[in-house]
Amino acid sequence: MSAPIGKNRLRKREELIISNWIPTHYDMTITVFKASMSEEQPPVGITSSLVALWYDGKGDWEQAHIIAQDLPTKEGAWVHAYLHRKEGDEWNAHYWYNRADKTMPDRTIEKEWEDIVQTLLHHPQ
Repeated sequence: MSAPIGKNRLRKREELIISNWIPTHYDMTITVFKASMSEEQPPVGITSSLVALWYDGKGDWEQAHIIAQDLPTKEGAWVHAYLHRKEGDEWNAHYWYNRADKTMPDRTIEKEWEDIVQTLLHHPQ
């Protein structure tokens, strides 16, 4: 039988758990999402649509597109549409906005990226 954990040892264990806490998309803010882009890999537990936007936010449009083109959801179609709009392929962008039940926005690409991330962080499909 092991000795009981003392209060100090228990507190240190709790601090370790908290310091290693990894937010999921359900409790992640856009600020935390943006900060995560300084890391080598996307955060654990986010949706594939958010992973695509994470790569795009890091400047890797190709990786973002590889992920987005295989997503069968409306959120995936929305990300795919955004990527084609960013690329300048309006015809393809319109096609994917239609698949996502969205219209091509008149806001900047940067604002659209933030809006999609914000929506998907709080209302994943």
